Amino acid sequence: MKNMSLLVLALIAVLAAGSVECATNEELALKVREAESAFAKTMAARDHGAFESYIADEAIFFGKQGILRGRAAVVAGWKPLFEGAKAPFSWEPERVEVLDSGMLAFSTGPVRDPEGRQIGTFNSVWRREADGRWKIVFDKGCPPCDSVPKP
Repeated sequence: MKNMSLLVLALIAVLAAGSVECATNEELALKVREAESAFAKTMAARDHGAFESYIADEAIFFGKQGILRGRAAVVAGWKPLFEGAKAPFSWEPERVEVLDSGMLAFSTGPVRDPEGRQIGTFNSVWRREADGRWKIVFDKGCPPCDSVPKP
């Protein structure tokens, strides 16, 4: 009987894990959109520690100070942006696309100054980690550009 209980528990665990893997592309895109929105809120909340939690260990961020390679460099490079009471800019996802494999995603959208004027466009590549969390592996901003209208 004990072996049967263990077998049932193992089967439940496999089925539960499978349900994560079987998420639709739309469900995964929603998860990435939620992650990007929460990531953006770290800037508004001035929460550098929370910002760090979204950065993959091997992340690469492109910026004015050059290329920041690895989580430690990204976190250190962005630290000055978290100083002061007011965020120097904000961003929000406008478009999110996820590979059919469900392992990588791309998010893009406007970057705005404190008055709300668009000053740039962000482009981020997210990777789904083994624990199911999405983390940024590449990030690069650019001047405002025409983007595809929201679907």
